[in-house]
Amino acid sequence: MKIAYLLGSLNRGGTETLLLDVFKNASKANFSFIGIYRKIGTLQADFYATEMPFFQLSPKFPFDIFYFFKLRKLLKREKVNVVHAQQSLDAVYARVACLGTRIKVVQTLHGYDDLTAKKDKLMSLSFKLTDKNIFVSNFQREYYTKKYNLKPEKQATVYNGISFEKFDEKHETPDFLRHCGLDPQSPNNLEDSDFRQNDGEKLKMAMVGNFGRGRDQNSVCKFLKLLHDEGVAFDFYFIGLRFETEAWRYDDCVQYCTENGLNDCVHFLGARNDVPAILQNIDAFIYSTDHDTFGLAVIEAIAVGIPTFVNDWEVMTEITNNGEWATLYKTKNEQDLLQKFVSFLLQKEKYQLKAQKSAEKVREKFSIESHINELSKVYNKL
Repeated sequence: MKIAYLLGSLNRGGTETLLLDVFKNASKANFSFIGIYRKIGTLQADFYATEMPFFQLSPKFPFDIFYFFKLRKLLKREKVNVVHAQQSLDAVYARVACLGTRIKVVQTLHGYDDLTAKKDKLMSLSFKLTDKNIFVSNFQREYYTKKYNLKPEKQATVYNGISFEKFDEKHETPDFLRHCGLDPQSPNNLEDSDFRQNDGEKLKMAMVGNFGRGRDQNSVCKFLKLLHDEGVAFDFYFIGLRFETEAWRYDDCVQYCTENGLNDCVHFLGARNDVPAILQNIDAFIYSTDHDTFGLAVIEAIAVGIPTFVNDWEVMTEITNNGEWATLYKTKNEQDLLQKFVSFLLQKEKYQLKAQKSAEKVREKFSIESHINELSKVYNKL
């Protein structure tokens, strides 16, 4: 069986990172595959370095008839059995190109629609044209099934997978993490000295995720102000892109931190390609979401063995096994997060032991091998 993965672009993002891991682990799949993309991006060199077949086909305008002919010709020449789209637009394109053939069309829904009562017309069309729809969590699948009146038997859940090898390699500590010394004269409103790091360094924390729709860095900023007011010495790193189309998400966080005197301890690093090295050198991972569909960054942090705190959004409850593998706090409630984080500060050994056990469970459930195996089951049932 041969699969053609369709990508909109090769830019850095959760979907592209997942597919890159799939291509890097091609030898572990019991099927062969190729990649087809419309736009180049920052991960182009990484994808080509996998030495798997990649092709760029770009329509000059929506429903470019010549694009469909080229795509159809390519799929037939490569003897593709299944086209697996990562966006609704590509799913519709694939079905048009495959008309009159026996090639099956599958799509994975990585995000949500506009979350309003109005249905997305393009997405609704793609649901009708595909042979199978894959969702990255049960909650996401149930949401779409109910809203779009989908046939349950045509839907499937395949959790995202992660190639954990990159987190197990020994990475050089990033320069910005080398100089986090704690000023012994700095004020500390907390009575117990256990809030300070034993090695004389500040507490190091991070959140990974672009400043886009679905994430809630603003709530984390409010928590950090509370933590700072308590006198806890820390450095916090926001890792993620600022999108020009919704720059206010990033700018509001920067402004809040500036107005509340957090500039010396809250740092906005933008996109980074050394996330594994960063995760290996922090003490806690904090995450907040409005409506993530999976939480790849959360799973990565847990898998590294870092005490992880995430809000109780339904999907986060699902992927953390009802909070067994991470500490859940009430959504939009920075006071609840502070209370639970203080518990961590007072019982670090207990939380670190939990984090180590959670890493084992998460690596078993969300490995890239498990992801590829589950995809294979879907393909074989078409």
